[in-house]
Amino acid sequence: MKLLLLEDNQRLNNSIVKRLELKGYEVHSFEDGLEALEHTYEGFDCFVLDINVPSLDGINILKEIRENNPLVPVVIISSNIDLETIKDAYGSGCDDYLKKPFYIDELEMKIEKLCQLDKKTISLDEKYTYDLSLRELFFQSEQVKLTKKETLLLHFFLTNPNKKLSYEQISDYVWQGEINTTDSLRTLVMRLRKKIPKECVETLVDFGYKFHLK
Repeated sequence: MKLLLLEDNQRLNNSIVKRLELKGYEVHSFEDGLEALEHTYEGFDCFVLDINVPSLDGINILKEIRENNPLVPVVIISSNIDLETIKDAYGSGCDDYLKKPFYIDELEMKIEKLCQLDKKTISLDEKYTYDLSLRELFFQSEQVKLTKKETLLLHFFLTNPNKKLSYEQISDYVWQGEINTTDSLRTLVMRLRKKIPKECVETLVDFGYKFHLK
């Protein structure tokens, strides 16, 4: 799982990174808000944001994330216990709020719960499986070769199953801020459909797609 961490306390930042990397996460950490914001479009599966950081606070970064991706889990961490600040965080779309000081174990559990990491392998049908941690697709235990964008698209579908996903939401995750067109997205979906059960991806006319998973 690819995770973005924003925490300006260097010692805490390093401690969180070391712990999460031991769990097998790919962690990209930042201490400055504006620097973190520049990287939010790079296909992250989860965000952990401190509120009081240099340049741009975590709440405003959260609002920016939610404008482009209302689905990705976001955990806010802060020493601020002001009720209005907590309300603002939830009102802006955070999934959970963790008050400092906290045990890193608490953060781990929240991430695992929000990202459903207890389920490492997903079955698309009786023949196809997908490994969430490895980001690899298998057909009868044999790996199916996917391009980088095919992998990003499938991962986004499988971490947001049975939901209506707009062209914009999918493009933001797969193209990571690069310019693309609806036609390029349709072509990518067409390629992916040839490598997975055909009935999985439903086209939502003039909107986007829905990935069906039992």
